[in-house]
Amino acid sequence: MFAVPSFVWATGNTFGAQSTVSPSLVKLARDGVPWFLTVLVVTGFLKLFGALVGIGLTRPRGLWTSRLMVFCGGAAATLLTWHGGLFVVHGVLVETGAASVEPDLAALTGWYLYLWGPWFIVGGLAFAGATALYVRHRDDDRRRKLLLYCAVGTLGALLLSVASTVTGIG
Repeated sequence: MFAVPSFVWATGNTFGAQSTVSPSLVKLARDGVPWFLTVLVVTGFLKLFGALVGIGLTRPRGLWTSRLMVFCGGAAATLLTWHGGLFVVHGVLVETGAASVEPDLAALTGWYLYLWGPWFIVGGLAFAGATALYVRHRDDDRRRKLLLYCAVGTLGALLLSVASTVTGIG
C-alpha cells in the first residue's frame, strides 16, 4: 500500500498530494517532469522491494539470502527512522518558532510532524525489530556473521542519509 501513491503520482495524478506534500514536488509530478517521474517510479519499486524484505525477514532462509535480508533490514530501519526523525525534528522546530518555512509550506508542517514523520519512524522500528528477531533465532556462529551484514547495511544507510542531508538532496 505504501508504494501506491508513488506510482499514482508518477502518472501525473496528484490525488492526495496537494495538501500533504510540498507544492514544488506536486508541480513536478503534475507537469510530468521526466526525471521526477523516474524518481517516483524508482521510489515505488524500492517500496515494493522493502515489502519483500519485510516478508523475507519472517522466515529462515539460506545463508546468502539471510545475509541479504539482514543487510537490507538494517539499512531500511536506518533510512526510515532517520527520514522520519528529520521530519519530526523539523516540524517541532517550526511549530515552536525556532525555524521558519515559506508560507506555502507552513500548512504542510503538521502533516510532516504528526503523520509522515511518525509513520516513517514506526516503519523503521518495525524493520529494526524484524531484523533483530530474524538474527536472534540463529545459532551463535551464524548470528555473528549476520550481525556483521546488518551493521554494514546500517552504517551504509546512515552514511547515505547524512550525505544526502548535508548536500540538500534528502
